[in-house]
Amino acid sequence: MSAKNIGRYIPYGRQSVSEDDIAAVVDVLRSDWLTQGPAIGALEDALGKRFGAGHAIAVSNATAALHLACLSLDLGPGKRLWTSPNTFVATANCARYCGATVDFVDIDAGTMNMSVAALAEKLAHAERTNTLPHVLAPVHFGGLPCDMEEIARLASKYRFSVIEDAAHAVGAEYRGGMTGNGHYSDMTVFSFHPVKIMTTAEGGAILTNSRSLGDKLRRLRTHGISRDPAQLSRPNEGDWYYEQSSLGYNYRMTDMQAALGLSQLRRLDDFLARRRELVARYDRLLVDLPLRTQARLPGRQSAWHLYPVCLDTARVRRKTVFDRLRAAGIGVNVHYIPVHTQPYYQALGFRFGDFPEAEAYYAGALSLPL
Repeated sequence: MSAKNIGRYIPYGRQSVSEDDIAAVVDVLRSDWLTQGPAIGALEDALGKRFGAGHAIAVSNATAALHLACLSLDLGPGKRLWTSPNTFVATANCARYCGATVDFVDIDAGTMNMSVAALAEKLAHAERTNTLPHVLAPVHFGGLPCDMEEIARLASKYRFSVIEDAAHAVGAEYRGGMTGNGHYSDMTVFSFHPVKIMTTAEGGAILTNSRSLGDKLRRLRTHGISRDPAQLSRPNEGDWYYEQSSLGYNYRMTDMQAALGLSQLRRLDDFLARRRELVARYDRLLVDLPLRTQARLPGRQSAWHLYPVCLDTARVRRKTVFDRLRAAGIGVNVHYIPVHTQPYYQALGFRFGDFPEAEAYYAGALSLPL
């Protein structure tokens, strides 16, 4: 990037923090609680109501949310998680943290999401070889929901659990409902990183309609500890008493983060409306360029975390376009390098060519600033 463009650099994504957001955090700083206080519960209640889920569990980041979601389903050694190769490495890594095996399902060229046709074919083969997944983690890439109704049908047929990786999809809609309502999955994971739709600085959440999963997730979030009398194995000795029933983690969100998230949640409709305005302008101005955009499908409303395009690499070099836009102060990015091509996963046996649609998309992938 040239020096003359530094002052007007447009990042591919960044937070929008208002005076109300700042005031909400300051109120917490002036209160008696900086962490493990009332702001956490207030954010969780608001998330559940907004997205139609029975339980919302706020955590320190979305990777922690994915890890806890896997743990809550007892994913571990000898078990398998399948996900999309077109995602950030955290979606696959969360299974490896649990000691589980990871595999991938290739994407659909139009949606850039997991291909349901490829999933159905792979499941049929896995049934014959006794290698069916225990957990599927479809990724709503860029904010566009996957075909969750069909995925739920396959989950019922082949008896696997579903964790929606909706890190990009806070505010997305599918068949008239909000992503996160749990109609088609066991759990949904949101990210509140600063480049996402809304932010808590770092932060994330898990939404579920299962009370038992909700209780388990809350314990795992806090060292495996509970003070709930209904969950104690021995008589309660007093207000100080707690029990550790499992090996958990310190994946808690602070009250400062929760207060910021609650304030940001009130602005979500404005954030989504602004993104749709920018998308409409891109659609209009890019129509004659050598690229294709992500599919628009009836019954699905993207949250537009990303505006991904795939360049026609027979006509333009991606690196040339990338470098020239960056030099002009336009912060394009690339999402994603297919996970199975990373050295760590190559060492586990994956090879280039394993998932050709994901690799073909990556060859021309470019994310434009929103």
